[in-house]
Amino acid sequence: MQKMLLVLSGIAVIVAGSLTLFVTRLPTSAFDNDIAATKATPELLIRGEMVARQADCVACHSTPVSKPFVGGLEMDTPLGSIFATNITPDKTTGIGNYSLADFDRAVRHGVTPDGRRLYPAMPYPSYAKMTDDDITALYAFFMNDVAPVKQLNEPADIEWPLNIRWPLALWNAMFVDGGVYAQKPGKDERWNRGAYLVQAAGHCGACHTPRGLGMNEKGLDELSPDFLSGAVLDGWYAPSLRQDHNTGLGRWSEEDIFQFLKNGRNRHAVVFGSMTEVYNNSLQFMTESDLRAISHYLKSLPGDPSGDGAPWRYVEAPTSISISKRTPGEQTYAERCGFCHGPDGRGQNQWISPLAGAASSLIEHTDSQINVVLNGSVRVVSNTVPGAYRMPPFREQLTDKEIADVLTYVRSAWGNHGKTVAEEDVKGLRQHTDPASSDPIILQMR
Repeated sequence: MQKMLLVLSGIAVIVAGSLTLFVTRLPTSAFDNDIAATKATPELLIRGEMVARQADCVACHSTPVSKPFVGGLEMDTPLGSIFATNITPDKTTGIGNYSLADFDRAVRHGVTPDGRRLYPAMPYPSYAKMTDDDITALYAFFMNDVAPVKQLNEPADIEWPLNIRWPLALWNAMFVDGGVYAQKPGKDERWNRGAYLVQAAGHCGACHTPRGLGMNEKGLDELSPDFLSGAVLDGWYAPSLRQDHNTGLGRWSEEDIFQFLKNGRNRHAVVFGSMTEVYNNSLQFMTESDLRAISHYLKSLPGDPSGDGAPWRYVEAPTSISISKRTPGEQTYAERCGFCHGPDGRGQNQWISPLAGAASSLIEHTDSQINVVLNGSVRVVSNTVPGAYRMPPFREQLTDKEIADVLTYVRSAWGNHGKTVAEEDVKGLRQHTDPASSDPIILQMR
């Protein structure tokens, strides 16, 4: 018996030691043996700035009232609040003392130089696929073209024991594929470029892919049917980017997708919600060839006909001539919505989005429509020119019931078949959201 206890104790010590070594060791970096600093040529800095735009670093690490990249943005998570950190090259509060290998470990592995694990609100599961050349260029940009700012970081507001970070090493082992994006044989150069941008720097899956029980993205590339199939995030529903006829991009041509990415609008939709920030701070700065590559890749992702329902077809909505015979939702629509979106729900060309056949009118989730009616949308800014139209907030003009009624009408008119909107859902989002700013917002990187 004593011998058995000794054996079990020995096994326990070995397991504990192995686990400790696993969770505390620094991941290897492709740049561990690079002693000499990479020369920051003008070409490298230009590329680094573009990679920063592709990765939309500024959206999380800056705020409309802060200097570029000093952090401070609060992000709510199921565990508590996380605050974006200072990533300026300040040597005391930023990343000024990071070597290229340190920078690589933080961006692609989610580990700081002192071994601290980053929460995956930092999308390193996607950034893990970025190439060495893009990481080198990004590092050069931050170290040379971003002004150092001394500003202390705000600690995460997460209760013990959920604030213990070493288990993230196990999370990474389970849910992060790791490894630079590998070109897919049989696919052309444009497809592979689009796949790389979507999966790596663009980290589109961080918003558009549903999460599992471990808060992990259920798929990280096109091999998973869950990848980019739509997800709820921060009071918005990021729709499917697959070829789902009703709830995705199935009715969009490749040119439609390109126009949406390039201009923030097309004949089907206008960016709103969180996507406006992505467009204003990232997409509009990308090259036409890269946007076309993304469009090409997204158009190749199959939808799920079994889960998407019967294809939407426009149906003329019967109009009650007598106001007294209109439903409350129909009446509110006529008074508040019809002038812009049209009595037929078809919108105004590419300037004001149609509600008839919109993915937001057909999906089960009601968050996005409730949120945009309550709070309005941020103004789209293209080529430094703010859009003339924006959705205004109606939280002061309409009650929870009126919003629920009008959205229920929208989601059942013109062939739409979305879920009925509950008054309680409107009330919940009203309490936890704020009106969108009416000011044009582009976060500066210099």
